[in-house]
Amino acid sequence: MFRTMTSAAALALIAGSASADYSLTILHTNDFHARFEPISKYDSGCSAEDNTAGECFGGSARLQTAITDAKARSDNHILVDGGDQFQGTLFYTYYKGKLAAEMMNQMGYDAMTVGNHEFDDGPEVLRGFVDALDFPILMSNADVSGEPLLADTLMKSTVIERGGEKLGLIGLTPQDTDELSSPGANIIFTDPSEAVQAEVDKLTEEGVNKIIVLSHSGYGVDQKVAENTTGVDVIVGGHTNTLLGDMEGAEGAYPTMVGDTAIVSAYAYGKFLGELNVTFDDEGNVTEASGAPIIMDAAVTEDEATKSRIAEAAVPLDEIRNKVIAETSEAIDGSRDVCRAGECQMGNLVTDAMLARVKDQGIDLAINNGGGLRASIDGGEVTMGEVLTVLPFQNTLSTFQVTGATIKEALENGVSQMEDGGGRFPQVSGMSFTVDPSAEVGSRVSEVMVGDAPLDEGKVYGVVSNNYVRNGGDGYAMFRDAENAYDFGPDLADVTAEFLAEVGPYTPYTDGRIKVMGTE
Repeated sequence: MFRTMTSAAALALIAGSASADYSLTILHTNDFHARFEPISKYDSGCSAEDNTAGECFGGSARLQTAITDAKARSDNHILVDGGDQFQGTLFYTYYKGKLAAEMMNQMGYDAMTVGNHEFDDGPEVLRGFVDALDFPILMSNADVSGEPLLADTLMKSTVIERGGEKLGLIGLTPQDTDELSSPGANIIFTDPSEAVQAEVDKLTEEGVNKIIVLSHSGYGVDQKVAENTTGVDVIVGGHTNTLLGDMEGAEGAYPTMVGDTAIVSAYAYGKFLGELNVTFDDEGNVTEASGAPIIMDAAVTEDEATKSRIAEAAVPLDEIRNKVIAETSEAIDGSRDVCRAGECQMGNLVTDAMLARVKDQGIDLAINNGGGLRASIDGGEVTMGEVLTVLPFQNTLSTFQVTGATIKEALENGVSQMEDGGGRFPQVSGMSFTVDPSAEVGSRVSEVMVGDAPLDEGKVYGVVSNNYVRNGGDGYAMFRDAENAYDFGPDLADVTAEFLAEVGPYTPYTDGRIKVMGTE
């Protein structure tokens, strides 16, 4: 009798444990872009004085504290990243991926996905980054078998164990990474939903029923992936710098639920640490998902050891970036949401600087991709470091000749993704145009003027852009066959800095050169 009762009790316990809920805290970041030091409200550099005064956000030292505290609050957690650790400040220019790998290893990341900017210096630098990481970096929607540097190092998915349960992690990167960055000719990018479903099916066959996608594909694509796949429980997003939550500026709920899939994203630049608490039932279904991005403001104490390490890493950079090169009467707006949707002050400054530099070479107009402008600049003294934060890519001026018809085609490409915040949006100088966002892609641009004259589609014009756009980046493939192309002009950041210095105290402005219908 005693044995029977013991067996029954044991069976009851086993049954109870088999149907027990499983809780997991997912800590996440995305689009860090080498912001190891605190940032201002403009996502640019923030002085030590302003940081002491409590006016700065983010930085690795705050992030370290927040991650440590968040892990202490949960007895079952993972820490993941949605891509784009690379590019954005002098730290990346100087250290490439080495400092990012050091900080991520220190913070205890479990996995990340490949962002498009991880390819900015080609497969070789990405390979060095992968080799320096203590955790896997994932990318499901690409065939890397033809790229020897990455063929055996980038996994499509991985399985980790937490709290006695297996978690399947899948990576995702933009399908147009070959246009957005420099992955080389040996990598083939594929459809995100198909790639994710293939990995879900594989993981499910292995008995894994809790699946998290680390996606650097943007909020819109994430929602489509959730709609078009089965078996995905959580998508940790990136790429569009989307803030989700109930705070000002948020684009949707945190999490955004699409069917049974919870989508989260935590803006960018280390300004927030995402914290999602998920409960799964025994079949791996999400029964509850809640949380919020935690803002990394002055209330988060900086970890002293990390702060000292970043200060040490900054020493070689200080001489360059602390040099005051100009003055501006007020803040120059280079915010992402403005510069990818219409005329913006930073776009005017940069393209005016480009055109001024080469106007005496028979150049008529300037076109620069809005996605190449990475920050605003606050009023007062302007340092070289601030300019480099706006223009971190080391792009050079490119001059070339194309017909008016090609310019029209380029403008149509530039405005083709404006509703999605596409980085290809064209900032211009020496010309003006009207765009109708409600029109079909390919027929949105009208009233194009070059100088004081309407664009002549049969005429050849001299154009200045940057080497990335001239070589087909951001979909500008029509410029690849341009005549008399020269891609090796001065660095775009240097050109802008010298222009600011020459014009004296600069007053930012817009003048109606880009008219967006429906916004008047």
